[in-house]
Amino acid sequence: MKKQLIECVLNISEGRDIKKINEIANIVETVEGIKLLDIDPGNTTNRTVITFVGEPEKVIDAAFLLIKKASELIDMSNHSGEHPRFGATDVCPLVPIAGITMEETTKYAHKLGERIGKELGIPGYFYENAAKEKKRRNLASCRSGEYEGLKEKLVNPNWKPDFGPANFNEKVAKSGATAISARDFLIAYNVNLNTTSTRRANSIAFDIREAGRVKREGNPITGKKVLNKDGKSVRVPGKLKAVKGIGWYIEEYGIAQISYNLTNINITSMHEAFDESCKSAESRGLRVTGSELIGLIPLQAMLDAADYFLIKQERSLGIAESEKIKIAVKSLGLDDLKPFVPEEKIIEYLLEDKETKKLIDLTVTDFAEETASESMAPGGGSISAYVGALGISLGTMVANLSAHKAGWDDRWEEFSNWAVKGQAYKNKLLFLVDEDTNSFNKIIEGFRMPKSNDEEISIRKQAIENATKYATEIPLQVMETAYNSMEVMEAMIEKGLQNSLSDAAVGILCARTAVFGAYFNVRINAKDIKDKEFTKDILAKAKKIYNSTIQKEKDVIDYIDSKM
Repeated sequence: MKKQLIECVLNISEGRDIKKINEIANIVETVEGIKLLDIDPGNTTNRTVITFVGEPEKVIDAAFLLIKKASELIDMSNHSGEHPRFGATDVCPLVPIAGITMEETTKYAHKLGERIGKELGIPGYFYENAAKEKKRRNLASCRSGEYEGLKEKLVNPNWKPDFGPANFNEKVAKSGATAISARDFLIAYNVNLNTTSTRRANSIAFDIREAGRVKREGNPITGKKVLNKDGKSVRVPGKLKAVKGIGWYIEEYGIAQISYNLTNINITSMHEAFDESCKSAESRGLRVTGSELIGLIPLQAMLDAADYFLIKQERSLGIAESEKIKIAVKSLGLDDLKPFVPEEKIIEYLLEDKETKKLIDLTVTDFAEETASESMAPGGGSISAYVGALGISLGTMVANLSAHKAGWDDRWEEFSNWAVKGQAYKNKLLFLVDEDTNSFNKIIEGFRMPKSNDEEISIRKQAIENATKYATEIPLQVMETAYNSMEVMEAMIEKGLQNSLSDAAVGILCARTAVFGAYFNVRINAKDIKDKEFTKDILAKAKKIYNSTIQKEKDVIDYIDSKM
C-alpha cells in the first residue's frame, strides 16, 4: 500500500523573535517520522510560515503540539503586524501530498480541530474543504474582524466556533482563534514593485485577483459604488482565476509588494501571475523588480515556469533540470530580495533521502573506484545503463546545439522536441543505474533469509525467485530504453548540426554497448529462474532487441561513413 503523506503549513503570529519561533517550530520533530521542511519568518508581517510533512496521524499530533506551544509563547493581546490574523496559530491547513484523498484529509482536519478545542480550549473554524457550511469556506470570512473583533464574533450565533469555547475568556484573549482546513497545494507568492505605494500595489492586485474590485461610477477609487438589485456591490472581476491578492508595504525591504495566494496552480500558475503583474504594473507606470516565494513550492511548478520563459525565448526545453531551475529563478526574480536556495524551497528536494547513497551522485572518479573495488556491485548491468545515459546525453547535446544554431531559428522547436525526448531517456537510464544494483542486492537479501524449517525454506525460495526475476527485468528495461534512445542520435545524424556528426555517432555506439551489455545480464540472470515460461518470454524479447540493435548500428555506421 502506498504511504500516505500530508503536508501541514501552519502560520503563527510571530515573525520577529527567532528564539521563540524556533522553539515553537522545532517541537514538531519530537514526533517520530515528522520532517520539518521550512521555517519562513516575516518581520513586517510579524508572521512565520512553518511547513512539515509526514503520515496523517503523526502530522496532526505534531500540529497539536505546535499549536499548544504557540498558545503558551505568543500573547495575541500584544500582537501587531501587516498581515490579517486572529490567533497565535492563525491558520493550519492540511494538504494531501501522496496516497491520500482530499476527503480523507478533511477527516484529519476535523479530528485535529476537535482535539484543539477540547484539550487546549482554543476556539476556531474549519474552512476551505473542511468547512461545515458554505459561508465558512473562505478564510477571509472566518477571519473577518481579525483578533480585535473576536470578542464579538465568538458570541454571534452566526459565527459560533466549529470547535472550542464560544466566549472570549482569559485564555482565548491570549491565544486567539485558529482556522483549520484541508486544501489543495497553495503557493504564497509576493511580487516586488519599484514603489513604496500600497495604494498602487493594491490597484495591481485588484487587476489580477479573481475577486477583482468594486465597480464605481466615474472615478474608480472615489466614485459611488454600483449596487445590484439586492443592494450588494457589483464587482469587476480580475484577470486570473484561483488567485487572491492584496498590496502592502514591507518596511524591511523598503518596497511595496503584491501578496498573492495562488489557490490552485493548475488553474493559475506562478509564472502567469508574475507575467500579468508585469503587464499591469507597466500600464500604471510601475515596474516589477522580482518576486518572493513564501514557504515551499512543488518542483513541477518551477519546471513549468522555466519552460514558459524558454518558449518565449525560443530556446530548447531539453536542458538539465538544474539549468531549468536557474532559468525559473532568474526569470521570476526570486533572488531579488534574498538568495533563493532550491534545496530549501522545493518540496521534492527537501523530501529526498540524503542518507541513501546513490551511484549516480558519485563523482566520475568515485564511480570508477566503486566499480573497481572488490564489491560485486555495481556490475555490468549498472555500467551498461550508465554508458547508455552517456550516449543519449551526447545525442541530446547535438539537439540543443542545433536548436541554438544561428540561421536555424525557425527550427528551434523541432530540435527542442528531440532534446526533451533525450532528457527523458537519460533520466530513465540514470534511474536504472542504481536500480540494477538494488535488484542484485535483493537477491543477496533473499539468500540471507532464514532456512531453519520447511516454511522458512519455502518463503526464502520464493523471495529469491521473485528477486531474480526482477533482476532480469531491469537489464531488459536498460536494453529497451537504450535501443529506443538511438532514435535521437539517428535524427541528429541526419538532420542536426553536421559539425557534431561524430558526437551523435559516439552516442549510437554507447547505446549499442548498453544494449549488448544489458543483454548479457538478462541471459546470465535468467538461467537461475525456475519459471521456464517467464524465462522463455524474457529471453525472446531480449534477443529481438539485440538483433534490431545490430542492424540499426550497421545502418547508422554506413550512413556516417557516406557523410565523412
